[in-house]
Parts: sequence; C-alpha cells; structure tokens
Amino acid sequence: MVASDSLATVWAPRVLSILRIVAAFLFIAHGTQKLFGLPGPGTAPPFDLMTLRGASAILESVGGGLLLLGLFTRPVAFLLSGHMAFAYFIAHAPQGFWPILNKGELAIMFCFVFLYLAAAGGGPWSLDAAIRRAPTR
Repeated sequence: MVASDSLATVWAPRVLSILRIVAAFLFIAHGTQKLFGLPGPGTAPPFDLMTLRGASAILESVGGGLLLLGLFTRPVAFLLSGHMAFAYFIAHAPQGFWPILNKGELAIMFCFVFLYLAAAGGGPWSLDAAIRRAPTR
C-alpha cells in the first residue's frame, strides 16, 4: 500500500498538468473553429467578433492558449468555467433537460474540469509553477 501511495503522490500533480494540457488543447479547437473555420467545417471567416459567438471564440482561443501554457491558470480557468456554464444555460438547457439530449454534456464537462483547475492550479508542468520556482534577485 505504501508504494501505491508513493506512486500517487508523485504522479497526481503530473496528471493534473496533463489534464490541463489536454483540456486546453481540445478547448482551443472550439475557438479556432469559430474564428478560422479550422479544424474542420466551421463558421467561414470573417464574422462579427462583437457577438456572443465572437466573444466565445476569443475566450476559447485565448483562454485555452493561456491554460495550455499554464499561465494565470486559476483566474483563467475560473473565467472559462463560468463561460461554459453560461454557454450551457443559454444554448443547451433551453433545448431540454437531459444534457445528452440537448448536446450540452461537453459544456458541462468543460465547466467542471475548469472549475477543478481553478481550485487545483496548473500543476508542476506550467508556467505558473516555473515562475514560482524562479530564483528572485
């Protein structure tokens, strides 16, 4: 049992970083699809950035990029968690109660992953951690 606890102690922070990186990479794809139509079929640019869809594209691309780097992880993750809650209640919930039927399960999953990252931070493989470790003069 001791070896298992030791393994968890070593790997839990690293897996936190992996969760942050993978979630951010997937989230960026949503923003870039709205902004540039890439990857895959998306809204053909240009479109109005001063709309909810435009603001969403910017939040997803820039916020996802900051999360990917692990820079300002806690405040960015908190903002993106609220963004995903808002997206769920504006776009998905009016289509029905069950998330699997209203296609909102991904918004809910991102919301709670980002809420977790807001509480837990970016992990050891983040710019936030590198900045904390940097020697001061």
